[in-house]
Amino acid sequence: MEADSRYRPVWAEIDLDAVRANVRTLAGVASPAALMAVVKADGYGHGAVPVARAALEAGAQWLGVALVEEGAELRAAGIDAPVLVLSEPPPPAAPAVVALGLTPVAYTPPGIDALAKAVADSGAEPLPVHLKVDTGMHRVGCAVADAGRLAESITTRDELRLEGVLTHLAVADEPGNPYTPQQLDRFEAVLDDLRRAGVGFDLVHAANSAALLEDADRARFDLVRCGIAVYGVPPAPDLAGRVPLRPAMAVKARVSHVKRLRSGDRLSYGLRYAMPADGTVVTVPERSQAGPGDVTINVSPDMLRKQLTIIGSWTFSAMGQADCARFIVDNEIKLERIFSHRWKLDQASEAYRVFDTQSTGKGVITL
Repeated sequence: MEADSRYRPVWAEIDLDAVRANVRTLAGVASPAALMAVVKADGYGHGAVPVARAALEAGAQWLGVALVEEGAELRAAGIDAPVLVLSEPPPPAAPAVVALGLTPVAYTPPGIDALAKAVADSGAEPLPVHLKVDTGMHRVGCAVADAGRLAESITTRDELRLEGVLTHLAVADEPGNPYTPQQLDRFEAVLDDLRRAGVGFDLVHAANSAALLEDADRARFDLVRCGIAVYGVPPAPDLAGRVPLRPAMAVKARVSHVKRLRSGDRLSYGLRYAMPADGTVVTVPERSQAGPGDVTINVSPDMLRKQLTIIGSWTFSAMGQADCARFIVDNEIKLERIFSHRWKLDQASEAYRVFDTQSTGKGVITL
């Protein structure tokens, strides 16, 4: 039997106005380069189609996806903006790429062959392709030494058009790391070699959210690919505050249980948390990477400025983070989590911020 969400009252609220505000801000920083809003993984869990529409309304000129299926979802929703498939599609997906009017990234001879064949078989116009060069991320992309040969393979085919050349920066979210300028040096050398060989292309792109905020002058080129920042999350703690970003997601849950405990009482798995004084704890349901679980919160007896401690969070346990994080609120227990997969162990207490308060009973907690 399919679960009924009414029995575990946890939900996410998505603020598309925040997405629009973030995109406007990022587009302003990226200018004169164009902005790509990355909406892979269902728009980072926010909903790919509504986020894509909001981003385009706010000034994004491109959308980015990881899979052909994600591009198909956008096209089925009537979105006709340029969509870049950020990894080379598997050869069997090439006909769908052509039929959907997606722009593929390519970096292998079989991938290029499959795209050219799909165009020839369909009789479509030449397909724009972006060549990805691995300058040090070491995931996908062609070797620097192979870039010229693969670019020629694309440009000598009537079915294909080399529209862009890109790379991916590995540590742009670590300000001051010398590896990023080294990657950019390699990338610029590739671009110079291609131009000297007479290879033409319209777009160059390298910057992700972090590179836009840290190395915009050098990394912006013609197009900037923004992912996490579109959703209001700084790509790294050291980059927080560089530009105003508004979190677009709030995950909320209703309090399921309230009880009083005495000073010294221990609770949750491992009994690692001890009550520092007599106080009230409340439990709320939560769903996270580890599956459904509960979060227990300690509310201090100070009625005007309550101290809340998150105890035994499934998410913190799953991520290996600290068991407890402390917060100050007034009345209702209501918190907002700043979502990011990049929080480190010593940043658990930064993963939440207070945004509203009203009552002390069984109210709503925003996780």
